[in-house]
Amino acid sequence: QVQLVESGGGLVQPGGSLTLSCTASGTLFSVMSWYRQAPGQQREWVASISRDGRTNYEDFVKGRFTISRDNAKDMIWLQMTGLRREDTSKYKCSAIDYTDTRRQYWGQGTQVTVSS
Repeated sequence: QVQLVESGGGLVQPGGSLTLSCTASGTLFSVMSWYRQAPGQQREWVASISRDGRTNYEDFVKGRFTISRDNAKDMIWLQMTGLRREDTSKYKCSAIDYTDTRRQYWGQGTQVTVSS
């Protein structure tokens, strides 16, 4: 059974930092990503990382967020700095199945709230 479990969300002041974690299990994963979705908004892609460490970021987080990965632990992280109120959202981890790239798995998400 495939599981993705996020942690690390919380309340942080504008300009602050937070690191999210995602622990995956159940199969081998290729690209793993972070997405976010605020209430009433469409889901947004944030960042992705391949098994060999290649990264990609959405423009609105470049220079502020860093995605990283440990294949041995099947974990990814999202280090977030310079947080803004508009970063408030539920952040979800996603992973593509390594052997069947049509399969995409999702975690339940962790809430990040940026407020003073």
